[in-house]
Amino acid sequence: MARLATATAVVLGLLSARPPVHLFAQSLRVPYQTFTLPNGLQVIVHEDHSVPVVAVNTWYHVGSSDEKPGRTGFAHLFEHIMFMGSQHVPTGAFDRLLEAAGADNNGSTTEDRTNYYEDGPANALPLMLYLDADRMGFLLPEMTADKVDLQRGVVQNERRQSYENRPYGLAEENILERLYPANHPYHWPVIGSMADLQAATLDDVRQFFQTYYTPSNASLAIAGDVTARDARQLVERYFGDIPRGPAVTRTPPPPAQLAGAVGAVLEDRVQLPRVYDAWHTVKAFSADDATLDVLANVLAGGRSSRLYRRLVYELQIATDVVAFQDGGRIDGKFEVYATARPGHDLGELQRVIDEELRKLADRGPTPREVERAQNTVEAQFLSRMERVGGFGGKADQLNFYNYFVGTPDYFQKDLERYARVTPAAVQRAVQTYVTGAHRVVLSVVPQGKPELGVRP
Repeated sequence: MARLATATAVVLGLLSARPPVHLFAQSLRVPYQTFTLPNGLQVIVHEDHSVPVVAVNTWYHVGSSDEKPGRTGFAHLFEHIMFMGSQHVPTGAFDRLLEAAGADNNGSTTEDRTNYYEDGPANALPLMLYLDADRMGFLLPEMTADKVDLQRGVVQNERRQSYENRPYGLAEENILERLYPANHPYHWPVIGSMADLQAATLDDVRQFFQTYYTPSNASLAIAGDVTARDARQLVERYFGDIPRGPAVTRTPPPPAQLAGAVGAVLEDRVQLPRVYDAWHTVKAFSADDATLDVLANVLAGGRSSRLYRRLVYELQIATDVVAFQDGGRIDGKFEVYATARPGHDLGELQRVIDEELRKLADRGPTPREVERAQNTVEAQFLSRMERVGGFGGKADQLNFYNYFVGTPDYFQKDLERYARVTPAAVQRAVQTYVTGAHRVVLSVVPQGKPELGVRP
């Protein structure tokens, strides 16, 4: 046993003394060609002939941040309406035609963009482009009050299921209301309010489409088993005659800052209370955006992270803990939330969260913690790049980088942002953004028990 203990100590010593292992790719490129039609539609083509599949990914540069108070939820409502048939593709035919060709499709809406994609065999590319062009250019003739009412009901039901009747589902909406002023584009959730969805008229919806669903306010990424020449011919054939839209102008958002701590208690149909902390940070791709991602991983990324280890393993006062940086086109926020175990209160959780943040502010993370976070980022990044389609696949990422940083092939530079993060940078980010009183502290507690909330 003594020899075994000695051998184990030697091995552990060698492991602790080994140099850091950096997994970051040395040269990551996603070659592309791009062209813009006379009507303003920007097209990005990436050839990947490894398997005979192709992805078509359309980004309309409109999200819930382009809505107006009193008319929220339009961007997400439109995501649904776009599947309700166009002039040459009757209702239901969009899915039916794609499924018959072995393809699938979906869409999503955020604060900053609305995305639609089709993935399927390479020989289905003409069909995919035809369907997307028809709903871009010929949706209005088929847009009726009955279709708007139908999808309005679908979205309202989605709000009930995902927000109002889901445990903790209204937390994010409550945080946004307090983190941003009423006239800020990020003040409301993407899904909008029930009252605004109910108030939407057919004319409102038509005007929204005519303003934002135009070739000049969209970008189209095609990735997979296709040549740039063939892609261009097909895009010109199907999209070339669609008229250019009006120029989209955006008013600069008002400043978003908190004068001090903002506390709130939300009673919900939950069994266990949960505490949320939210701070203003920076928008996507700003200097500290990647650093804050690494901080989130250090705090709650996996079972060896600081907050998970303290709250869930050692003290056993929480069932879970989550941290994330959410950088958007306009602004960003950093959130931490934890759910209390039975018999424990939110004050205990909040004290530990604040303790760990103070430790990071005073001493910073270890090099090993930062390295682990960086390796996690790269592993997840490369996993997404294994596919051309779907959310987060190469076609989607080409559109993402094109819209946010102005160049589609930003893959290597994106990874390099994380490779440059140091323990000192994480320490500075904690000191700058996520300590002090300038935060929203939201307690979600069981109904009838507001006293379980924590004071900021």
